[in-house]
Amino acid sequence: MTAAPSVSYSITVRIELPARPTMVSDLTTLIERAGGVVTALDVTASGNRRLRVDVTCAARDSDHAKEVVDALRQLDGVEIGKVSDRTFLVHLGGKISIEPKVPIRNRDDLSLIYTPGVARVSQAIAENPADARSLTIKRNTVAVVTDGTAVLGLGDLGPLAALPVMEGKAALFKRFAGIDAFPICLDTQDTDEIVRTVKAIAPVFAGINLEDISAPRCFEIERRLREELDIPVFHDDQHGTAIVTLAALKNALRVVTKELSDVRIVMAGAGAAGTAVLKLLLAAGAHDVVVADDKGVLHPDREDLNESGRWTAENTNPRGVKGTLRGALPGADVFIGVSAPNIITGDDVATMGRDAIVFALANPEPEVDPAEASHHAAVVATGRSDFANQINNVLAFPGVFRGLLDAQSSHISTDMLLAAARALAGTVGDDELNAAYIVPSVFNPDVSNVVAAAVAEVAGNERERTERDHERVERERERETKRGDAGVEGVATT
Repeated sequence: MTAAPSVSYSITVRIELPARPTMVSDLTTLIERAGGVVTALDVTASGNRRLRVDVTCAARDSDHAKEVVDALRQLDGVEIGKVSDRTFLVHLGGKISIEPKVPIRNRDDLSLIYTPGVARVSQAIAENPADARSLTIKRNTVAVVTDGTAVLGLGDLGPLAALPVMEGKAALFKRFAGIDAFPICLDTQDTDEIVRTVKAIAPVFAGINLEDISAPRCFEIERRLREELDIPVFHDDQHGTAIVTLAALKNALRVVTKELSDVRIVMAGAGAAGTAVLKLLLAAGAHDVVVADDKGVLHPDREDLNESGRWTAENTNPRGVKGTLRGALPGADVFIGVSAPNIITGDDVATMGRDAIVFALANPEPEVDPAEASHHAAVVATGRSDFANQINNVLAFPGVFRGLLDAQSSHISTDMLLAAARALAGTVGDDELNAAYIVPSVFNPDVSNVVAAAVAEVAGNERERTERDHERVERERERETKRGDAGVEGVATT
């Protein structure tokens, strides 16, 4: 599959050329013949005989961008000046900053926000730690934590190379949910040290967003942090993907008028994202799910499975399917790929059942060419922005954390994830729903608020239940104490 030109490989080329009437058409025609897409053309200087023009165009990749520039050199009288990669320009100096929320204009201001005034606030928090949520940044701050071992689809690039991604994540938290997030890139891959470090910095934050940590370590890191911290821990690669996938599948099933409990689902990928998607599908009511990894279908007889794979084998595949991914596809209603590029073809999709649904989420290259899949499937979704139905985690994590922070939740539960998926699916109304629109745009202004409200409601209900249970236990303890005291008094009297 040939990738389409993308703004991710957008360049601006400064060109000087003769001032002739056909200048604009000559430039745009040449770029289009080279496979690029012109997005802007600005005349930055003009003389009697020559013009200076900044041409911005999108290319398929870095090599293609060079080909476009080389093609421009072929125009008569052209001089190529500076070529700027717009993606790198956006990242210069980083993408986030910290700014004070209160003015610091004079000694009075300084005395209020720092010494001596701040000492009173510190003493108040020491006496009542819960006040930290109202008197510090804690109430609205999330740590975006990674060790750089699974950066996007690029693999183990290390913590420094992960920093631009974590900065971007922090910027998205602010843009879509008003949350102050900070990137924490740890220079260790030791599970114990990561858990210990995150616990040590946790007092600053109201939530932890784990990001781009490789499987299977990510499972243990998340589990231990959830057990040992009193703030919610969310692994976006797992649970963000799961929420948006479930929401999109709910709407895709509405399009083809099928029920989740009735359909046969085949999944490719048993890593962090695949396992989380699977567990949420099962919690939502899916029954017939077959999961395959690069060695074939997972089933209890396989002896090469790790702990997570063993769980999957024991909780899926009710029909006892064995063999390859391709062998599991015939008759399936749904294919969900969270694995590797180009592992199936349009012909494989053709073997699926009537009105099939295909979610090919590997990025940037999906498991199957979306154009080929669309010839045989009723609904096709990918992880890419240049096709319809993008399964994008930005639809989930800002709203999820907004709800968690608003409810001052100490944890995140499966019920909250299900509520987020239902709310996200519900943002697409019956009058909007169609095969090319099963999830809303990430810029839909309602998404974050709707998801946040759904999560906050469940979090609030769970907290009330916990408080009632705690009160009941305390009452039982008091009654037991009174009965014990009465017994002691009777013995003493005797």
